[in-house]
Amino acid sequence: MENVIEKEIKLEKEWIQCLDKSFKKKAKETKVDGFRKGTVPKDVYIKKFGIESLYSDAANEAIQIAYRQILDKDKIVPVIEPTVDITGISDTNIILKFTIITHPSVTLGEYKNLGIKKEKISVTAKEVEDEINHLREHMADVVVKENGVVANGDTAVINFKGYVDGVELEGGSGENFPLEIGSHSFIPGFEEGLIGLKTNEEKTLNLKFPENYVADLKNKDVKFDVKIMEIKTRSLPEINEDFFADLGYEDVKNLEDLKKKIKEELTHEKQHNVEDKFLDECLEKAAGNLKVEINKEIIDEEVNRMINQYANQLASQGLDINKYYEITNTTAEDLHKQMEPEALKRVKYRYLIEAIAEEEKIDFTKEEVEERATEMAKEYGITKEELIKAYGSTDIVKYDMKMRKAMEILKDNN
Repeated sequence: MENVIEKEIKLEKEWIQCLDKSFKKKAKETKVDGFRKGTVPKDVYIKKFGIESLYSDAANEAIQIAYRQILDKDKIVPVIEPTVDITGISDTNIILKFTIITHPSVTLGEYKNLGIKKEKISVTAKEVEDEINHLREHMADVVVKENGVVANGDTAVINFKGYVDGVELEGGSGENFPLEIGSHSFIPGFEEGLIGLKTNEEKTLNLKFPENYVADLKNKDVKFDVKIMEIKTRSLPEINEDFFADLGYEDVKNLEDLKKKIKEELTHEKQHNVEDKFLDECLEKAAGNLKVEINKEIIDEEVNRMINQYANQLASQGLDINKYYEITNTTAEDLHKQMEPEALKRVKYRYLIEAIAEEEKIDFTKEEVEERATEMAKEYGITKEELIKAYGSTDIVKYDMKMRKAMEILKDNN
């Protein structure tokens, strides 16, 4: 591929310096008879351990030196870390071969007037009513049903004991077990069989384990003796000022105000979703018109970035990535393969947006970039200086601004 560059470089003077540096590091850690730790002469060290013992550390240092020389001399801009092969090594020189991947050639196709229609949005009275009911359900109190019977949606606190072929079922019993009716936590027929029962009422349920149950129990008859110890139900809050305050709506005073507020929020949410969907459709169609050959190494780099992000998400939930593989019976290779299509899409979209930014000659002044950096720092709750230090420069801020502007242009022209 045209964007794959191979460069071979031979270091001599620099290699000697790398070997000296490697020796000084090794000497500090090495004890040789007749010398205090850290004072062994180089010739004695080499006679005892061989100069080859210095190669590993020295080679790592030499790779960095050689790579900087290539980039400075040839003005190459790599897009991922290079691969390096040591093709020759001795006590006088090292020969390194770098395979460097640069930005692939991109030909921007049609990205305007793609014929994509943005959905129109509307919020119905029923949707508003459903959302209000959802909020009431969310804020409902669970109270004991003093008089009454078990109904769908209630929580029945039960004692139960199961029997198969007249023998008590291992793990098939419980006391004061809270069972939400309608949750389908138990086998079919169990929860339904409790509907209509009163507190302290007992019932025997004659059921059958389903086909997809564990091998030694599937399709078997089972008997459960159940006693209702307590019935709990959800008490919905009244629609009043206390309810509005609990929702955090200080400007809502009555039901009509609430409906208006809910409609505004649903409209905003739908609008946001429609905009996201519209942008995705524009990106997908415009990317289909893009001509670019993307190296496997670039895709792999993106996949690795995605896996690291996923691992961090799992860690925030207290789950190690290796434990995830164990639980899901998968491997790192499986996850890598699974993420490749999304990684390819992300990379292609990135090249598309960069190409649009270049085509539209999008640029920003230093003042505009500084202003945006100040805004971003405020959003992150840090100082602008801390933001720039974390990024290394304001170049990333400017890049982000260009990408956002390019996406705006893509949407505005479709």
